[in-house]
Amino acid sequence: MMDFLAMGGHGPFIWGSYGAALLVLVGEMIWLRRRRIALRRQLARLARLQESPPS
Repeated sequence: MMDFLAMGGHGPFIWGSYGAALLVLVGEMIWLRRRRIALRRQLARLARLQESPPS
């Protein structure tokens, strides 16, 4: 098992690359979720503004 993780001496680079890619993917998912929530709130606000009678 340790030989597999070491990957011929290149383990830290390879596993570090996997870790960086995973971090970017998770960050992207969080960013997209927050953006979707913000857009839904904005659309709801715009819909309320259009439904309200003019003053």
